[in-house]
Amino acid sequence: MAVDVKILKESRILVVDDNPSNVLLLEALLQQEDYHNVSSTTDPTQVKPLHQENEYDLILLDIQMPRLNGFQVMEQLKELHDADDYLPVLVLTAQTDMETRLRSLDLGARDFVTKPFQHAEVLQRIHNSLEIRYLYKQQKDYSHLLEEKVNEATAELRKSQLDIIRCLGRAGEYRDNETGEHVIRMSKSCQALALAAGFSARRAELILYASPMHDVGKIGIPDNILLKPGKLTPEEWETMQSHAKLGADILADNESEMVQLARTIALSHHEKWDGSGYPNGLKGEDIPIEGRIAAICDVFDALTSWRPYKNAWSIDEAIEYIKDNAGSHFDPKLVPIFLEILPQVLSIREQHQDQLETDESAHS
Repeated sequence: MAVDVKILKESRILVVDDNPSNVLLLEALLQQEDYHNVSSTTDPTQVKPLHQENEYDLILLDIQMPRLNGFQVMEQLKELHDADDYLPVLVLTAQTDMETRLRSLDLGARDFVTKPFQHAEVLQRIHNSLEIRYLYKQQKDYSHLLEEKVNEATAELRKSQLDIIRCLGRAGEYRDNETGEHVIRMSKSCQALALAAGFSARRAELILYASPMHDVGKIGIPDNILLKPGKLTPEEWETMQSHAKLGADILADNESEMVQLARTIALSHHEKWDGSGYPNGLKGEDIPIEGRIAAICDVFDALTSWRPYKNAWSIDEAIEYIKDNAGSHFDPKLVPIFLEILPQVLSIREQHQDQLETDESAHS
């Protein structure tokens, strides 16, 4: 790929040599070739701060200098660049030994010019170094742009996944809750509780995405049982309990980590700490931690929400229920953590009210 020579002529170049005559010679050569942004210094201690300020495209660097030699200057310059970054150094040296060359390369130098140099040679090497530097920067910019686009696409995909998951979760919730806001409140509360319990941000985000499907199995429960206002018969209760297994079956055989976690939550969020829950009668820490988190958040939100078959409890009543059932229904270690984040849970509730509650507030 050819690089426009005019672009290279605008490159920022720094000449570093303790001998003023060498500096003047290189400046004159570069000016004759129409390089417009040429700076110089005879003080090697100024190279690092100058490069920090100007980010040169090429540094012409002498090796034998007082106070700091060229090797020490390159060591300082490397501190300003990432390990895989391009250190734009062209070494100018009267030393022709292999040790000097190898050490310079090891410190990041890109090329050498031996003093006394041929004018045509040094100009060509400068041109080549600048061309490589330009192509490197273009590739780096392209990589950053590509990374941004990938991140944007990934974020959009995650948003789409979450929207689809919430829709699927709402499909079950709409059976007994017309707005389906429960799945949003419950999932956001699960994320908050997971973070407070020490989960990583990524794991807590997975719970946010997976938990809306906790009751997707309600799709398979008949209306006369799901919406029954009175107490269920033993046979009806057995049918109602089957929604946990139905949900797990709906989410089975999927390789997605998120869907696998959703299946775990669907299957375990009705298990109880004392082993009296369903569908598998798991006890204590045999219940997956995600299921234990979901159990608290689901019950609290369900208790404080209106349903066709029950009135909403007050916040205080629901809190007392959670406290009273710590160690029987709920993980006794998670309950105090949930109570600590209660203001956050209530804020989530305020932001995602059911339509019925909103309508009542508007008319009160």
